[in-house]
Amino acid sequence: MNTLTIDSWCKPEGAERSMPMGEISFRVSEGYHLEMESLGERLAASTDENQSEIPVDMSTLELKTPSECGTLLDCSFHVYVSQKDHRNHFFLKGHRAQDNALVYTNAVMVDELG
Repeated sequence: MNTLTIDSWCKPEGAERSMPMGEISFRVSEGYHLEMESLGERLAASTDENQSEIPVDMSTLELKTPSECGTLLDCSFHVYVSQKDHRNHFFLKGHRAQDNALVYTNAVMVDELG
C-alpha cells in the first residue's frame, strides 16, 4: 500500500475557480493500484475514451483532510492518460459533505505507486 500526501483544491458550486485547500493524505491499496494499472492500459488502447473513474470504498480509504474540508463523500480515483506524456495519471476527487463543493488533489502518475 502507498500513503500519499498531496495538495488539494476546492471548487464550491457556482465558483469560477478552484482554491487551494492544503494537503490531503490517503492510502492507495494494492487492489486499487492494480485496478488503476488495468484501467490505464484499457484507456491507452482506446480510441474513444481517455479517462474514467474508479469508485472508492470510503470505509477503507484511510483519508485525512484539512480541517477546513471536513468529511468527503462519493470519492473516486479519476484515472486518465496524459496527452503530453501518454502515461497513466490519477487524482482523488469527491464532494465536501457540508456544501457539496468539489474537492480534488493534484495528479500523480500511476507508475509512482510502485
